[in-house]
Amino acid sequence: MNEIIRAIENEGLKETVDSFNVGDTVKVYAKIKEKTKDVTKERIQVFEGVVLKRQNAGIRETFTVRKISDGVGVERTWSLHSPNIDHIEVKRCGQVRRAKLFYLRDRVGKSAKVKEKKVSINK
Repeated sequence: MNEIIRAIENEGLKETVDSFNVGDTVKVYAKIKEKTKDVTKERIQVFEGVVLKRQNAGIRETFTVRKISDGVGVERTWSLHSPNIDHIEVKRCGQVRRAKLFYLRDRVGKSAKVKEKKVSINK
């Protein structure tokens, strides 16, 4: 890759990236801009759901989160290094055996759940 392009991309990277994996239940705190007549307001909106996939690397890295809202599945994709993401909070760590969880789209109710990872503490 060209050194100039690499230098420009490194400027856009976030210094600290929240660590999460596919299958985790996360809360994404996204900045929303509301524009009315003459006033532009910015607020933070929380989107909580299961991470379906993470793809690419570097500044192009994206992730998709899925939640069920009023019985309808809603998916949203963000760029990991986007300035519109305030922070990401991990609620539960999921135990999955796949890199992309598209099979959750066809499931409803309890079958749409992801098992929680058992954390063992060695003493």
